Amino acid sequence: MAKKVYRELILWLFLIIPYVYLFKIWNDLPDIVPTHFNLAGEADGWSSKQFLIFLPGSLGIGIYFLMLVLPQMDPKHNLSLEDNKYYGIRFMMAVFFSILCTYILHTSLSGKISNPSLLFGFIGGLFAVLGNYFKDMKPNYYIGIRTPWTLEDERVWYNTHRFGSKVWIFGGIILLFSSILIKNKDIFFPFFILSTLLITFIPIIYSYIDYKRGK
Repeated sequence: MAKKVYRELILWLFLIIPYVYLFKIWNDLPDIVPTHFNLAGEADGWSSKQFLIFLPGSLGIGIYFLMLVLPQMDPKHNLSLEDNKYYGIRFMMAVFFSILCTYILHTSLSGKISNPSLLFGFIGGLFAVLGNYFKDMKPNYYIGIRTPWTLEDERVWYNTHRFGSKVWIFGGIILLFSSILIKNKDIFFPFFILSTLLITFIPIIYSYIDYKRGK
């Protein structure tokens, strides 16, 4: 019981970081802050600064509670809060949204995104980390590469996730380094979109081919 509480407290330490930062910068924020930016990093949407109060709650904390109840909702009952793999995914999501929300709050204070490609590179890093967890993920309806073929056949599920794990890790690392090396935004953003589509659809196509091959 103590270990379970300790693990949850670690997640909450990350989840409250954006609120600590928001409290620190609150008096420096203008009444109207930028809350949406184009691909060039320029603000093109504004809201009252009170809107920022709900931002960490709707993202990081919202995802936390969603992942807390998913094991009870999964018909296959293969997700468990006691499972270290599932906790690892929850931990990475808490870290990701903590950094993301804090970054958004910072851009609302500064008024612009100085280097938007770094944010997309961070997303690539998340792909790589999640891919590392995919290879041992048990069949379920909420986490992983969920296609009609992986959900119907456990063999296809495990084969697809072992293959998809390599695709996500490799693709995520490529996105991470390309965000640093490719300085031209007109080249990087189409590259990011194309790479993300490939990371997403290659495992899906593989699951169909593997299912047909098994039949």
